[in-house]
Amino acid sequence: MKKLLLFLTLCFLLSCQKEGSIMVIPVKESNPEITLTIERGGKTLYVADIRLTTGGDEDYCVPLDLAHFGAGKKDVHFSGIDAAEAWKVISLSDTAPEVPVDKYRPVYHHTPPYGWMNDANGLFYKDGVYHLYYQYNPYACVWGNMHWGHSVSKDLVHWEHQPVALYRDGYGHIFSGSSVVDTDNTAGFGAGAVVSFYTSYNTEREYVQTQCLAYSLDDGLTFTKYEGNPVLVPFDGIKDFRDPKVFWYGPESKWIMIVSADKEMRFYSSKNLREWEYMSAWGEGYGVQPRQFECPDFFQLSTEEGVTKWVMIVNVNPGCYFGGSATQYFVGEFDGKTFTCDSPKEMVKWLDWGKDHYATVCFSNTGDRVIAVPWMSNWQYGAIVPTKYYRSSNAVPRQLGLFREGGEFYVSAYPVEEICALEGESKDFGPVVASGATKTVGLFDSTDGAYEIDLNIANLPSGISGLRLVNGVGDKVDLYFDSRAGRFVMDRTESGVVDFGERGTVHEIENHDNRKTLSINYKNDFALATWAPFTVKGSHTMKILYDVSSIEVFIDGGRVAMTNLVFPNLPYDTLELYSDGGRLDITSIKVTPIKP
Repeated sequence: MKKLLLFLTLCFLLSCQKEGSIMVIPVKESNPEITLTIERGGKTLYVADIRLTTGGDEDYCVPLDLAHFGAGKKDVHFSGIDAAEAWKVISLSDTAPEVPVDKYRPVYHHTPPYGWMNDANGLFYKDGVYHLYYQYNPYACVWGNMHWGHSVSKDLVHWEHQPVALYRDGYGHIFSGSSVVDTDNTAGFGAGAVVSFYTSYNTEREYVQTQCLAYSLDDGLTFTKYEGNPVLVPFDGIKDFRDPKVFWYGPESKWIMIVSADKEMRFYSSKNLREWEYMSAWGEGYGVQPRQFECPDFFQLSTEEGVTKWVMIVNVNPGCYFGGSATQYFVGEFDGKTFTCDSPKEMVKWLDWGKDHYATVCFSNTGDRVIAVPWMSNWQYGAIVPTKYYRSSNAVPRQLGLFREGGEFYVSAYPVEEICALEGESKDFGPVVASGATKTVGLFDSTDGAYEIDLNIANLPSGISGLRLVNGVGDKVDLYFDSRAGRFVMDRTESGVVDFGERGTVHEIENHDNRKTLSINYKNDFALATWAPFTVKGSHTMKILYDVSSIEVFIDGGRVAMTNLVFPNLPYDTLELYSDGGRLDITSIKVTPIKP
């Protein structure tokens, strides 16, 4: 009898063993979306759109951990497909599926572990750790299902992936926003609480885009959504009302929130982070027109001479000189209620002159350092670049500065000094003079496709001169100075894989000081050259960061910055220097590999 009881008990225990909590979902990106809902106790805990395949032809598999919601298989429901059919291809596991290696995944730039990423948001620094949140779709490499993904770093260059911080819920998608450290407990959630603000997006509600908050008591790892959400709704018929940027304004001991509202920015104030009062609006008619304003940031910068100004970052899409999305900025004064721009409305100042620099926002709580992180892609082709298991990267974090030239204030952008921690042993190639004949420099016998080139240029000729990054199969990127036209140019038309993107059109545009025009007639939205206004003034410095699928250039300490994606068939391993006439005199070339 005891043996029988033991046997029955063992059978019962085996039958009660829990299945794994991680749903392994096979995804086919070209399939239509179906909706997955997790419900428990009559409450909707989670909503996600997935591109499920039942044909065994998945592009890849993605995980969904039911344990995070305290849910099981019985709590999962589907619309658009019969549940039994869905569970034929979805399995439960104790571990997440392994992400295959992607040919174009960068070595040292931040990327999501898998899936889609766009805007960086909610950036803050606390207790020695930088927190980078980002717009994230865990279930496809295209936009949708907006969550806040999360990564942390102690040095801005080594990033560790964390679990999703803010999940989409029944109230809506989790769009972009910002985070602050509430040191003095003004909100009542606790001293030192991390308070994050985000736009909730839901087309079925009266206000499609509203501002909500969530707070964290464990330094930004997990969040509780505020029961009083939303904390701010639009008025005056505003349609696009999103991307809240919150900061502390010391002179009046208050919090300020800036929200992009159609084609302007709106300022609100609060004493407790929960109740907000409208103050002013700024931006109508400023910059490229007419363009939707997005992803604001607002901070102070000082010149080396000690002049301090307020800077407003305004990301626009479309609006880039070369098509698609870009980051412009405005410099002026702020009295605690109203921003006044120093420059005329029609003047446009670009933070970066490439085509893959957008949704740029800055870390909060970093003291005197202003550290910006851009999304390194463009809405014209972000979803069709030739990567497979992930899409999009962040450009390297840049420290921003302020300088004055010709009566105007401008913002510089330069890689944070922490990038030095990734550098390997440098190779110096000494002085090189190019005049007519091309000079060739072999960089490395083999490379992982990640290195830095630093040049000191003593002289630029009056014509065209520059350098090319090339590989053994004919791919090349041309980086050159056109002294007659007053431009620095990056040409990626023959950089490797370029045959994606819509066919381009011809544009007539003006540069930031309204002196020159440029006609653009390009093969498609990707295969083109970008340029920046540039004046030859004696010697110059140039830093080039290459990382598998991107090139970032910084001239004269970041007074000119240019960021572009590239997809070479093999890593660029050779440098060619040339001049079409006159003497290109480079006093030093230092090439440094960058480690994973």
